Amino acid sequence: MTNSRARETTEAIERLYISMRHLFYRGFFKPAGVSGESIRSLLKTINPEIYGTMNIPNKLELDGLMYVLDRLPEGIEECAFIHLTSDEGFDKGSFEPIVPKKRRRNCYRIDEHQMNIEVLLGRSEIYDILTHLTFLFIEADKVRNLAFIQDENWKPTRAFKIIEEVVKGEKKFSRKEKEVALIHLSSLIGRTFEETLNAYNSFGDDQNPDRLFKIIYNLGKVSLEDAKQTREREIHFSAILKERVGHHYFGEKWANKVKEVLFENNLHMRPLHIISANMHSVKNMLYGNDALKKKDNKEVDYKLYGEISDKKELRDKVSKYALEEGLIYINDKSGSNIDVQIIDLSKTDLKNTPFSGIKYGGDDVIMVFDYAFGEQAFEVMDELLRPFENKGEVYMMKVKSVSIMGKAGILAGGKGDIMIPTSHIFEGTADNYPFENALKLDDFKDDELKAFEGPMITVLGTSLQNRDILSYFMNTSWKAIGLEMEGAHYQKAIQVASKIRHHIAPDLFVCYAYYASDNPLETGSTLSSGGLGLTGVKPTYLITLRILEKILQSGKKEIPAKK
Repeated sequence: MTNSRARETTEAIERLYISMRHLFYRGFFKPAGVSGESIRSLLKTINPEIYGTMNIPNKLELDGLMYVLDRLPEGIEECAFIHLTSDEGFDKGSFEPIVPKKRRRNCYRIDEHQMNIEVLLGRSEIYDILTHLTFLFIEADKVRNLAFIQDENWKPTRAFKIIEEVVKGEKKFSRKEKEVALIHLSSLIGRTFEETLNAYNSFGDDQNPDRLFKIIYNLGKVSLEDAKQTREREIHFSAILKERVGHHYFGEKWANKVKEVLFENNLHMRPLHIISANMHSVKNMLYGNDALKKKDNKEVDYKLYGEISDKKELRDKVSKYALEEGLIYINDKSGSNIDVQIIDLSKTDLKNTPFSGIKYGGDDVIMVFDYAFGEQAFEVMDELLRPFENKGEVYMMKVKSVSIMGKAGILAGGKGDIMIPTSHIFEGTADNYPFENALKLDDFKDDELKAFEGPMITVLGTSLQNRDILSYFMNTSWKAIGLEMEGAHYQKAIQVASKIRHHIAPDLFVCYAYYASDNPLETGSTLSSGGLGLTGVKPTYLITLRILEKILQSGKKEIPAKK
């Protein structure tokens, strides 16, 4: 049964992406129209784990709603018209950018009914936004069907009238009256009072305590206006966005800036180690002890790194010290949303670091860049590895290694565990990318953390995976250990550059390692159940430690043999 459901899911995922791509090139669609219904039907067939009770018509999915709204601009639930645009200069007007809590993207509320969302990261971001919006429309229509009597007048239920009263704020509610309103709300959305109260506290804050009431009220109201054809919901894609997607517009600008900075600092001919990771772990391991006047005792101080993660003043101290010691920081202005750090190892004092035992004597350069998103990984890596021209001369990048560290969904273990891929398999295709990983299972023998080695699936979108397809990948001869969104895209760019186009030398080494941000097969451990918090500190720094060891050992000073 699982295999047939996995096949059905795979087919639905492929059809969903083909439909989304078609609608993108068409330029617009109506969520309640034929195209919108087709996308909804496919998402319901897939029934992703992250969207929980989406397929239950009388029960609102609260965790999924929180997950989606954290990644979409505040106020999206009030808007009937959503426009996906490129960077088209809205910041030059008087519009205030709205940045979602969990996604680095600028959005602009154009008027009462329209929200513009800037898409800079390519197709994966478009698919991600459309998937989340489709879930939102499904939940909105649920609210409408539960809140209004479905006849020609669409008369509101008593519960919805009470919700409306809270939202309008014309009357001051006592605590008891607010609890009564929450009881009506819980009855409307098919949740227990306890679940609704928890959601009320999670969604709200001191400035906007009644946010949950407002979200549900507006979801139902906008859906009702669509059903009555007073104001039909529409999604539009701008002409500039259609023109730019797939053409490496932002990736090329980003890579050119990085190469320009390397050239300006006379680092362009040095051996280069590229790391795609977060913006803190490499910096903290190389500069943290000296910046905070801590003496290294040859052991990795995970407690210290946890404190740095937790306290802004410590993070600021380390950043200030690193810049004084020669770290070059590129605050990305290309639109790619990928910041960069460049570290000249010949100027970096390793005595008071966990690497003091390695007799390093090279002049290598480390370039750390922030996480890419899905297909954007191919764009930025492909552009970065190309030769570059300066003053009429063409220079090849002297890439010695590429390391990819990221978060991924684990199938074989739990949150915080480590995955060492031996290949990347691209979901929905026969594309596969085996490689020799310089990181091995033996590098991660640790009492607290578990590590797993094997193939990993590069998925089209993490929010589309369901139990059946994940179990299929894990339990059949694929024996996959996890899923993520960038690995195959990075490896494709590396292989093209090193083995086919010969933009870089073929003898580079690669390091891939991921730590588990969630287990999508485990109830309560999906992405919608919340982040890792400080649990992520140890795996993040253990992976960083191993990557930096491999880099430093590759430039180790040869000690002459005694005569």
